[in-house]
Amino acid sequence: MTGFRCAAASLERADDLAGTASTVRSFLLVEHAGPWGADALRDARLPDGLGAHLADSGRRAGVRVLLVRRPGRRADDAEGTRVFAARAAGADSWLASAVLDRVDDVADLDLAVLREGPPAGLDPHPGPVLAVCTHGRHDACCAERGRPVALALAASRHAEATWECSHIGGDRFAGNLLVLPRGHYYGRVDPASAIEVADAVADGRVELDHLRGRSDVAMPVQAAEIDVRRRLGLTGLDDVQPTSARTESDLTTVSLEAAGRPVRVRVRRLLGDPGRLTCGAVRDNPVPRFEVEPAD
Repeated sequence: MTGFRCAAASLERADDLAGTASTVRSFLLVEHAGPWGADALRDARLPDGLGAHLADSGRRAGVRVLLVRRPGRRADDAEGTRVFAARAAGADSWLASAVLDRVDDVADLDLAVLREGPPAGLDPHPGPVLAVCTHGRHDACCAERGRPVALALAASRHAEATWECSHIGGDRFAGNLLVLPRGHYYGRVDPASAIEVADAVADGRVELDHLRGRSDVAMPVQAAEIDVRRRLGLTGLDDVQPTSARTESDLTTVSLEAAGRPVRVRVRRLLGDPGRLTCGAVRDNPVPRFEVEPAD
């Protein structure tokens, strides 16, 4: 490995994982073996106009569109195009999928309806999906740290759930793992800890050591939930539920239900010393983090 690597620099700075998941509620995953290029929807070898259509319709509908592929699969191995649609909404999260005859057919999906339920033509998927970011043309760390994770999961009992995916955010926390439909983001995952995360998912738990947050709530709320989970030792999917949040400047007061009892915390957003947050960054930026304390 040569040159600057943002994941190594982040680890050296001890950047906190908590509260760093991208804020996304709706996802569309489209199978495409690659290559993906630096901007997956713009640069991948999709039929003319499809990438721009997906980027535009996803942006208007508030849907994160990702390209996915099976670890190690070549472009000519696939039969049809697998698509997944997911909505992260706590206990009401859902995941649906279908195999389309042609990748062009994905243009017919109505992304606006993902707020309410799966698009027509997609069936409930038993899930989960374990999507590992391996998008090396976007950031070198994603490939160097993500591909071993994807291969380890593909060789485990979780192989059917495992996909490589394009950029999901937080390059400096590679290897990054997105779990759908709940929208849990995990970071600094290596092959061994990836299996631990996948085992926890299969058991209906979250794995706290690598949890960045859940994508359906704001970042300060993610940090609050993780802090409460850690302090109380709560790992069940629905053991901790945010109920309200109020933000004034850099301070957010969050109310949660934790194992059936109310908890209230204050979350302060702080900026640390500047650093390069991606491998391709041309300048330093302040590194954000959250400080959580009881409000009562």
